[in-house]
Amino acid sequence: MTRRFSEKSLLIATHNAGKLKEMKEIFGNLGISVTGAADHDLPEPEETEDTFIGNARIKAHAASQATGLPALADDSGIEVDALDGAPGVYTADWAETGNGRDFMMAMEKTHRLLEEKNAPYPRTARFCATLVLAWPDGHEEVFVGHAPGHLVWPPRGREGHGYDPIFIPDGHDVTFAEMTWEEKNAISHRALAIKDMVSKILA
Repeated sequence: MTRRFSEKSLLIATHNAGKLKEMKEIFGNLGISVTGAADHDLPEPEETEDTFIGNARIKAHAASQATGLPALADDSGIEVDALDGAPGVYTADWAETGNGRDFMMAMEKTHRLLEEKNAPYPRTARFCATLVLAWPDGHEEVFVGHAPGHLVWPPRGREGHGYDPIFIPDGHDVTFAEMTWEEKNAISHRALAIKDMVSKILA
C-alpha cells in the first residue's frame, strides 16, 4: 500500500552538490526542508547493482538506517541509443578520474565513441532518473522519470551539471546547461520523477 509522506524535512542521500541544489529548489517549493548526506557525515555506500533502482535502493536505505530519517536517493544517468544504452547506470563511472569526477572527460569519451561508430544524427538519448524514498522501518516507495532528447557537440551552456551541456531535450533548441534552473526543473528526468512522487504521496 502506498504510504503518504507527511514529514516536513527530507534527507537527500547524495554528496552531489548539483543534485542537492536541484532537490532543494524543487522541494522548497513544496514547503519541505532538505538536508544532504554531507550534513549528516554519511559515507557514500558502494553502488554494486547494475540497475538505477538497485543503486537508488542501496543509497536510500543506508541513509535512512544510519540517521533514523526518511531518505530519498536518486540514481540517474544518460542512455545513448547509438551506444546501446551506454553509459546508463555507469554514467558517473565514465567521469571517474580516481581523484573525483570529470564530466567533461566523460562527455568527450561519449562524443569520441559516437564519432568512431559514425553514429547518424540526431544522436538520440534520454536522461533517466529513479527515486527511492525509504523510511527507517524499511518501507520504500519508487518513482521514475525520463527526459528524451539528443546530443550535440561541442558542449553549450554553463548551468546544470553532468552531461547537461551536450543534451537538448525534445521540444527545445537549447541544452539543459543553457536553461535556467527553473526551466530545467520543469522538464528534467529528476523533476518528472519528483512530480510522480508528489502526485502519489504528497498531493
